[in-house]
Amino acid sequence: MTAPKIFGIAGWKNSGKTGLAVRLVTEFTRRGYKISTIKHAHHDFDIDKVGADSYRHRQAGAHEVTIVSGTRYAIMHELRGAPEPEFKEILARLAPCDLVLIEGYKREPIPKIEARRLEATNREPLAPSDPHICAIAADHAVTDTALPVFDLDDTGAIADFIADIVGLGQARL
Repeated sequence: MTAPKIFGIAGWKNSGKTGLAVRLVTEFTRRGYKISTIKHAHHDFDIDKVGADSYRHRQAGAHEVTIVSGTRYAIMHELRGAPEPEFKEILARLAPCDLVLIEGYKREPIPKIEARRLEATNREPLAPSDPHICAIAADHAVTDTALPVFDLDDTGAIADFIADIVGLGQARL
């Protein structure tokens, strides 16, 4: 099995990563590509509702809980004190697709674009210390770099850039 094409979106909290990821998924899907995403959270999170059957299964100690319906399925895996899985382990669990967009995982050695917004919690640039950042998408002028700079909202141009970097080929419209 060949490794999936991957591209990351890195940035500090409130830098526009999620908005850019959502717009890129929409754009690549519109172009006919099958897209998967991985989002890294730095905090505890829950996708289950308190009181739901699946929540009760997890609370009872289930290692994995799978919820299946006619429209989707989800597998929740409880770490129960085990270390967070490595990026490559999560990537290996995904079904085949054309491109995996990664939100977060800013320290992974993957090609990525740095998202920057004036309202970001931290505005320290990541690009100077990360050789894997190959472009910047910002909501303000960026002049202190030799990297390509995109307007954060120019989704089409950013998608074209990513498609070129990862070698997606022609859209399947």
